[in-house]
Amino acid sequence: MTLLTLGKQAKIASYSLSQASTRLKNELLMAMAEAIEAKTDLILQANQQDLTHAVDNGIDDTMLDRLRLTVERIQAMSDGIRQVASLADPIGEVDKMWKNEDNLTIGKRRVPLGVIGIIYESRPNVTTDAAALCFKTGNAVILRGGKEAFYSNQLLVTILQEVLTESPLSAHSIQFVSDTSRETARELMQLNQYLDVLIPRGGANLIKTVLATATVPVIETGTGNCHIYVDKAAQLEMARDIVVNAKCQRPSVCNSAETLLVHETIAAEFLPLVAAGLAPFNVELRGDEQTRRYLPEAILANEEDWGTEFLDFILAIKIVGSTDEAILHINTYNTKHSEAIISDNYFDTQKFLDHVDAAAVYVNASTRFTDGFAFGFGAEIGISTQKLHARGPMGLHELTSTKYIIYGDGQIRR
Repeated sequence: MTLLTLGKQAKIASYSLSQASTRLKNELLMAMAEAIEAKTDLILQANQQDLTHAVDNGIDDTMLDRLRLTVERIQAMSDGIRQVASLADPIGEVDKMWKNEDNLTIGKRRVPLGVIGIIYESRPNVTTDAAALCFKTGNAVILRGGKEAFYSNQLLVTILQEVLTESPLSAHSIQFVSDTSRETARELMQLNQYLDVLIPRGGANLIKTVLATATVPVIETGTGNCHIYVDKAAQLEMARDIVVNAKCQRPSVCNSAETLLVHETIAAEFLPLVAAGLAPFNVELRGDEQTRRYLPEAILANEEDWGTEFLDFILAIKIVGSTDEAILHINTYNTKHSEAIISDNYFDTQKFLDHVDAAAVYVNASTRFTDGFAFGFGAEIGISTQKLHARGPMGLHELTSTKYIIYGDGQIRR
């Protein structure tokens, strides 16, 4: 099926979906969650096909972790759909209403974006997350996953469409691009006559390609070169636990920490402490010259390391002389995703919150919490690192636009 056909079908489906009641959408979302659970064994079989092909093609362990589904991860996918169903429906909400000097009553109402294209890489959970969020907000969606997860994604969409087939709404509300070629991806990026917005979700190369190629409006969900700054007023054991969690709990995701900044007055005490915490995970340390005085086992970091999203058990470490220096380093090298300061000094934490340019800025907590589910949004469509039209984890509200509704009683403009 051609992309033009998918686009036309999605556009038609979006008209009825945009008018669907919250009750109907929620009932169908709950049915989708149940269907995913009921077909767990089939999903695992399809995922094993993807894993086998990925291993044969030399895919690294980081990407394999993103690709792999387990019973627990499939359950989490279903739970995410249910949570989306439980959330308030933003469609039809009136943000505000007022009267102007001509006695017109003007309101600002939430409406769907229309047809959303999602282009993403190897994580199959993106399929259900994106489908559920788009469906709840009355948006038709065209999903284009990577070839690494082809069988998993195709089956997941088929399961969701089977639920819709038994409903008053069109199965074309959720569609899947079965052609994983670059040519088709490029065509999707330029499907202006049908797509209202395109959201890429993946690595730096994918994001860069979409931004350079797309003629459709794009919401950039960027890479995550995330930092943790341990200030001189930090509780060191707490700081160690946060760094270990942010780096090691799941290093293959965008909200894991990639660079550790440490205030020079605590470096001698803290660096051996955090290195011991990271040791069981065999984390490779890459430090500046000062860091290597305290951690001689660290590899000498180079300029490239400061700007790299490793997505692996690798951590760059730099010693800084002040909070201002930490902020300057972060704003120079970060991807505007998630940054954290560990400190009990109120003024330094407030300076960090005010001056670090990122979608999510933490005080005394792991960057791993930058996630739609953790923020209470249910599933997420991605984490936007741009400033228009959304920023940070994107939930239901971020998949809507507004229209003005105006009531009059015969006014004409003079």
